[in-house]
Amino acid sequence: MNADFESQPHVVIVGGGFAGIAAARGLRKSNVRVTLIDRNPYSTFQPLLYQVATSTLNPGDVTYFLRAVRRGQDNLRVELGSVESMDHTEQTITLDDGRSLRYDYLVIGTGVSANFFGIPGAEEHSLPLYTRQEAIDVRDRLNGLLDAATKRAGEKVRIMIVGGGPTGVETAGAIAEMKQKDLPVLYPELDPDTLEIMLVDMADKVLGAFSESSSTYTADELRKRGVNVHLSQSVKEVKADGVLLKATDGSEAEEWMPAAAVLWASGVSVPSSVSKWNVPQVRGGRIPVSDRLRVNDLPNVFAVGDVAAINDGPLPQLAQPAKQTGTHVAKVIDGLVEGGGDPGPFKYKDLGILATIGRADAVAEVAGIPNLKGFTAWMIWNSVHIATLMGGRNRLSSMVNLGTKYLLWGRSHNLIVGDISDFSKNARTGPLSAAKSMKRHHHK
Repeated sequence: MNADFESQPHVVIVGGGFAGIAAARGLRKSNVRVTLIDRNPYSTFQPLLYQVATSTLNPGDVTYFLRAVRRGQDNLRVELGSVESMDHTEQTITLDDGRSLRYDYLVIGTGVSANFFGIPGAEEHSLPLYTRQEAIDVRDRLNGLLDAATKRAGEKVRIMIVGGGPTGVETAGAIAEMKQKDLPVLYPELDPDTLEIMLVDMADKVLGAFSESSSTYTADELRKRGVNVHLSQSVKEVKADGVLLKATDGSEAEEWMPAAAVLWASGVSVPSSVSKWNVPQVRGGRIPVSDRLRVNDLPNVFAVGDVAAINDGPLPQLAQPAKQTGTHVAKVIDGLVEGGGDPGPFKYKDLGILATIGRADAVAEVAGIPNLKGFTAWMIWNSVHIATLMGGRNRLSSMVNLGTKYLLWGRSHNLIVGDISDFSKNARTGPLSAAKSMKRHHHK
């Protein structure tokens, strides 16, 4: 590493998600040295995690080796670690192994994690769907429950999905497909109706960010596929054997619903570790930034993606806003370093929203195009998601796995499974609805 490189302004980027990688790539031609920090050696394509959870894609299909981002970018280094603290007077950050890095410009793009809203038992007894390991946990839980059910004749297996946004809707639809297509072949001992799928949301519609037409269509299609859609129901408490629901329609009626597994897709928040980083925070723990994405009162510190709050409000929690903020902050920093001027305020370009319901069925609301439903929307969804994956191998592998599932519909039943977990062993001998929660994987 030569002296000239070491003397260049140092840009430290915390977070290897959509926003962080976009910021790093946006600086590839700048006269800076860039350090990208993440606690994992890979970047995760979160929109397809539900396909891992429902045994269609391999975990490797939706993750990308972070060091591969260096291809064609000699000014980038990747560091593994979690940020413990930040000193913005000295312009340093300290990692969990004690190392300290000095920055000239700091970009915070840590993303978000599951928000349990302080609901009793939710964190202890439900499975979120926001990391690769969480998706694997869900996959192994579902497969373990089905295997256990073959030894427990007549006992229902209810899967409850909390949250009617895209993650919840897509997960419910994928499990419904598994029930319809795979159970009769792979589990002949089971009546397919042994598996019950319930989707719960406190709002009076699913896909709250979509139009009323798309929302109504989606709920109707899910019901046709055998999903019990319960709207205007909030979660009051989660236990090992079920969930206490409370009506949000004004009646406040409560109902206990037994469940073998509770999948949590109800909302996100900024990781609690951000509170130790000496940055201002607003609702949901997000970091308030200016229209140039600068953190308030910290001129050399920027926040991008889901962690940022512009005008005290979050951007849509989608890949496109995250990428756009990352690209824009790179232009801001490049202008400061090169003296090339101010690129102007960040303006989010809404490219539309998509959600799939199942095979040949989706909803799409894209700027300039009438709202689409059904097969055409589904083809757009597939094209956009595969094209957005990082790495040619990931795109090819995902196309093969999704193609095997959908093009060979009714003829391919090769679900991707993992090891037999402790939960699976316990479920064979205990009531399915009250089986002990599988050991959780915690990530700092």
